[in-house]
Amino acid sequence: MPASSIEYAVAAQERTLSALRQSQSVVIEAVEGWAKAVESAAPELPAIPVLNAVPSAEEVIQTSFDFYGKLLASQREFAQELVTAAAPVVKTTPVEAPTA
Repeated sequence: MPASSIEYAVAAQERTLSALRQSQSVVIEAVEGWAKAVESAAPELPAIPVLNAVPSAEEVIQTSFDFYGKLLASQREFAQELVTAAAPVVKTTPVEAPTA
């Protein structure tokens, strides 16, 4: 039995995410290598002064991605409610795809 278009889409999404994770891993390894090389080659550098009121990079990442997650969840809920609201007038009938 041929796979559905949803199965193809999910498989493509999984391959995309896998490739993304692999490329991210390569970048992390490169930055770690660079940081170790600089650390051992450069004399001890002074700390960079930062105002207390300025959030750390970790805090900015955490709060930003928390927001984006909530935004995406809200958009998903909206899309589902929109399809449900339109359902009474949008009728579909499943048909077999033509074969070539």
